[in-house]
Amino acid sequence: MKICGIICEYNPLHNGHVYLLERARRESGCDAVVCVMSGNFTQRGEMACLEKHLRAEHAVRAGADAVIELPSVFALAPAELFAKGAVRLLGSVPGFCRLAFGSECGDREKFIAAAKLTEKETPSFREKLRKHLKLGKSLTRARSEALAEVGEQEHAALLRSPNNILGVEYCKAMLAYAPSAEILPVLRTGADHADEGLYKNYSSASAIRRAVAEGKLRGARRNVPEFVADDLAAAVDPAPYKKLAVYALLRADSAQIRAATDCSEGLENRIKALAHSTADYDSVIEMTTSKRYISSRIRRIIAATVLGIGEELVRKSLRAPLYLKVLAVRAARSDELLSALGSSPDPLIMRKSDLSRLGKTAAECYAKDLLAADLFHLASGRAAGDRPRFV
Repeated sequence: MKICGIICEYNPLHNGHVYLLERARRESGCDAVVCVMSGNFTQRGEMACLEKHLRAEHAVRAGADAVIELPSVFALAPAELFAKGAVRLLGSVPGFCRLAFGSECGDREKFIAAAKLTEKETPSFREKLRKHLKLGKSLTRARSEALAEVGEQEHAALLRSPNNILGVEYCKAMLAYAPSAEILPVLRTGADHADEGLYKNYSSASAIRRAVAEGKLRGARRNVPEFVADDLAAAVDPAPYKKLAVYALLRADSAQIRAATDCSEGLENRIKALAHSTADYDSVIEMTTSKRYISSRIRRIIAATVLGIGEELVRKSLRAPLYLKVLAVRAARSDELLSALGSSPDPLIMRKSDLSRLGKTAAECYAKDLLAADLFHLASGRAAGDRPRFV
C-alpha cells in the first residue's frame, strides 16, 4: 500500500484543509492518506480548541484514511523539531512515499534546493547564522537572514512565510528519516496563515478560533465543513488552562523552566518573575514577547513547563523507537489500514495492553501524552475516551 502523509493540527479543520486533503488524494498517486496530527496541545503552545479524537474524526470525514497522534514532545517543539518528529513517525509507516503540505510556494524544486542549502551550512553561512542567533533571533528567522547575507535572496524569501518554513523543515527531515519519499507542496488558497480576518470560504484557523471565542459562530461556519461547525459551538474555553499554566510557573523552579526547548539567555528568570508579579497568563506572554522572543516561543516554553517536557526528552525521543497511536481510522478500510500500520517497527497503540511493548523512552514520551489529555479534560471539564474512532 502506497501512503501519502500529511502533518497537521486541524485546530480546527477548515475548508483550506479539506482542499489540501482532496489535492493529496487526487495528485499523490497513493492508495491512502495518513495524517500525523498534534494531540491536545499545538505548536503555537496553546491547548487545542477541540479534543484530539474529535479533530481526528473530522479529518477522516474530510478525506483522510487514518490519523495518528504526533506526541506532545514534538507537537510543542520549534519548527525544526516539530518537523523531525512528525517525519520520523511517517518514516516508520510502511509504504510512506509522499508528503503533501500546504505552502505559499508550490514549487517542489525550490523547497528541495532550500533544504539542501540550509542543511549543508557552508562556513560563510554558519558564521552569519551564529551572528543572528546571538542576537536572539529564532532559528528560522536567523536562517533566512543568513541566506540573504550570503547572496541566496530567493531562498531567503522562501523562509519568510510560515508554511514555507515548515515545508523546508519537512524536506530536511525527510533527508534524514525518509530519503526515498517525495514531497507534494500544494499552493495555499485563501487567507494567509496568520491572517485573523474572517472571510467567506477560506479563513485561517487563527481567524476561526478568534471568531468562535467572540461568539461569531455564523461567520466561522462559512469556513468549515458542517460537521465541524456543529462541534465548534462547544469549543474549549482556554481560561482554565491559563490558570493552570500560571500555577505551573509559580510551582516550578527556574531550572525546570530552563529545561524546556528554546529557553535560553535567562528567559526562564523573566518568565518566572512575571508569573509572580502579574499572576496573569496573557500578561506574562505580552510582557515577555519581543523581536527576540516571539509569543509562540513563550507559549511553548510555558506549555512544556506545564507538562514537564524538557529538551533532553525531545532529543531522546527522536533517537529512540516510539509508537503509532491511532486516533481515528476509516471504518470501511480499517482492516487493511491497521494491518499496514501494524507492520511498522514502532508498536501500534490501539488499547492499553499495547503499552507493554513500549521501550523506556517511548513510555516516558507516551506518559506526556496522557498528562496532556488529562490536563485538557481538566481544563475543558469534558472527559473523552482513549479508544480510536472508527468513522
